[in-house]
Amino acid sequence: MGGKAERRGSEPKKCGACGPGFASPLDAMKGKSEIQGKQGRALCCLGMPCRQGALAPPRHGPREEIVYVPCIYRNTGRKKPDFLATVDVNPKSPHYCQVIHRLPMPNLGDELHHSGWNACSSCFGDATKKRNRLILPSFISSRIYVVDVGTDLRAPRLFKVVNSEDVFWKCNLGYPHTSHCLGSGEIMISTLGDPAGSGKGGFILLDGETFEIKGNWEKGDKIPPMGYDFWYQPRHNVLISTEWGIPKCLGYGFDPNDLKKGRYGRHLNVWDWTTHTYIQAIDVGEDAAPLEIRFLHNPDAAEGYVGCTISSAIHRFYKTEQGDWAAEKVIQVPSKKVEGWLLPDMPGQCIPRPGAEGLPGFPARCWCCRLFVQLCRFITDILISLDDRFLYFSNWLHGDIRQYDISNTRKPKLVGQVRQQQAPGRIPTVFLHLLGTAGISPILAVSATQTFGLLQVFVGGSITKGGPVTVCRDEELQSQPDPFLIKGKRVPGGPQMIQLSLDGKRLYVTTSLYSAWDRQFYPDLVKDGSVMLQLDVDTERGGLTVNKSFLVDFGKEPDGPCLAHEIRYPGGDCTSDIWV
Repeated sequence: MGGKAERRGSEPKKCGACGPGFASPLDAMKGKSEIQGKQGRALCCLGMPCRQGALAPPRHGPREEIVYVPCIYRNTGRKKPDFLATVDVNPKSPHYCQVIHRLPMPNLGDELHHSGWNACSSCFGDATKKRNRLILPSFISSRIYVVDVGTDLRAPRLFKVVNSEDVFWKCNLGYPHTSHCLGSGEIMISTLGDPAGSGKGGFILLDGETFEIKGNWEKGDKIPPMGYDFWYQPRHNVLISTEWGIPKCLGYGFDPNDLKKGRYGRHLNVWDWTTHTYIQAIDVGEDAAPLEIRFLHNPDAAEGYVGCTISSAIHRFYKTEQGDWAAEKVIQVPSKKVEGWLLPDMPGQCIPRPGAEGLPGFPARCWCCRLFVQLCRFITDILISLDDRFLYFSNWLHGDIRQYDISNTRKPKLVGQVRQQQAPGRIPTVFLHLLGTAGISPILAVSATQTFGLLQVFVGGSITKGGPVTVCRDEELQSQPDPFLIKGKRVPGGPQMIQLSLDGKRLYVTTSLYSAWDRQFYPDLVKDGSVMLQLDVDTERGGLTVNKSFLVDFGKEPDGPCLAHEIRYPGGDCTSDIWV
């Protein structure tokens, strides 16, 4: 419903007693503010409406009722602007799993991607700050949209547009990505390159009141050759940023010819938080393409994890006894040797074949068409639960979401509790494959595969039975899983962006990575639109279960199928809020 939101009752007042967010990550899980923790908590401190003076002391954090999701039309063939969707995720609502409001952007071809807040838990205790503006950088156009969510949470409205020309001229940067609020009240946005599309890992600094560009955050002449995501921790005087690739190379799709030419990132870049200077590069491997980076939420912790996309590895980064920073690989997802992958640009280690040179769209001597290739994994998103107990990540190409116990941060343990009969003495794990290629089922197709002492539950996948891909060698599975459908719909694409509820019990998933790569790897995703799914999480023993009643189908949008990306809660979440 274009410009009107479904509403329930009158809009209550907001007290704003303690500023945005929570005093600590554990308070966020419990829904308890610092100032009012002994008597309860004010809902407005969570970014939710409340009655003046109304308090409630729940044992767990408040359940999310709505989420914001950027939806993209670029590369879909539909000349429509991207929009911000408000999705009802309250199971008691008559509009459950529905888009209840759409805020279209005023321009075409922006490629909305990630989002952030004007204020978060880094500003907790400052009653002058409010979490009432959502920051939406546009990855391709380099515009920055500021959206008012404070006037009406369920019907956001456009507040301000920062034009790309201002970004170019004032910062000499382009291709903005991650937005984080700072304890100072300013807003910081990472970038991938300069206005010409060459690599440049700098940062845009916005004023937190006017949203005017203040200039570059970084100082000095030394700048990383690429950028992407970042996280900061003032208690350790550090900011660490990551590298995807050179924008003008990755902007039109993945080209294997760009590998081994320095066009994809390989470093974690360490910055001095106080001086804003670039001080160290940590090498995580050629063409690793480290993307999402997360410190542990405990602000005293000097460690965290980063997901490397092309190398499909998780690295733990940490502060050494000498005071510098280092990284070690703690998880490696093995590739699969397959036959019949139909996308000639599929990344992997291709077996050369005489006579394959010159085939249209193929790199020289690449043997990709219905022949053997190594099917890479593409770890595309990671997050850590607020209690720093579980690490989650998505494998966009293989199609699974994994949950690891990180109680021992150096030795993450794959965990899961399977809700069906399993062999005695086995260690249960869960892999959720959400890609789907063929098959019919009224609700859900599930197969259990026993492999190496682990019971794995699959709900579809790009390597599903009956599809074009045959797995010839697999270090994890003994057979290919069955296809996946939910509510009668075959799910195109793979699990990509993930978001965890504050209490850690619900994991939300969308399936679009980036429109140019969606079109290349999953043509049906662009044609049919992406989806949002929800998984139930066992927070005691570990485990993931698909919620069979939850499906948001962005293929049914009034202006045609679109691509849904990152997920945000109005009150903050475990990928937006930083405790200082």
